[in-house]
Amino acid sequence: MKTREILLGVAVIALGFSSCKDEKKIQAEKSVETYVVYVDSLGKMDSVATIENWESIQSTYELRNAEAEAALADLKDDIKAQERINESRAKYEELKARMDAEAEARNKAIVADSPKQRLRNALFGVGKVGDDMNFNWVNAKNILSVYQLFVDTAQKNKDSYSREDWDEVKLMYEALDSRKNTVENEGLTSSDNGKIASLKLKFAPMYTLNRMGAKSSEMANAKK
Repeated sequence: MKTREILLGVAVIALGFSSCKDEKKIQAEKSVETYVVYVDSLGKMDSVATIENWESIQSTYELRNAEAEAALADLKDDIKAQERINESRAKYEELKARMDAEAEARNKAIVADSPKQRLRNALFGVGKVGDDMNFNWVNAKNILSVYQLFVDTAQKNKDSYSREDWDEVKLMYEALDSRKNTVENEGLTSSDNGKIASLKLKFAPMYTLNRMGAKSSEMANAKK
């Protein structure tokens, strides 16, 4: 009798253990399925909505991805499950790369349309100087023309520049001067150097007087 009870108990325990294993496997399969379905749903979203909600999408993806990875431990040797996860990961990485590219393009468009960038475009030419403040494109052959355009543009717009505009103009002027120090050792002719010196003499008082005028005008308008 006792032997039968013991065997029955062992059978119950084994059945419970087997049931537990089956339940874990079913839950693991659900986690994989949820992950796959989620990634597939991202590919069907409108690109604008995807970009606008990208931060939330990334957070949810990381959670689903972690759950799927943990599920693999309960799906040992399940090659099909691993392949489904790998395929979905590849889809997500492709989507992420596309969203990153679109976000970068949108940010560049915003920057390109900013007042600061429009001012830089006028002083140096469209797209010549961006937020990276790279002046490596200025060399001994073109530096005189760069200074000429810069000073001519400042002269033309001096009455419309705000105090902030003049601060940006000064920042650009100093960056160009810094580049000139390098260019002088790269073949800048004495003739061009002399003409640049004349342009600098023209710019210095123009900057000082007009920035002071812009500041006084802004202060007067603020008191009204």
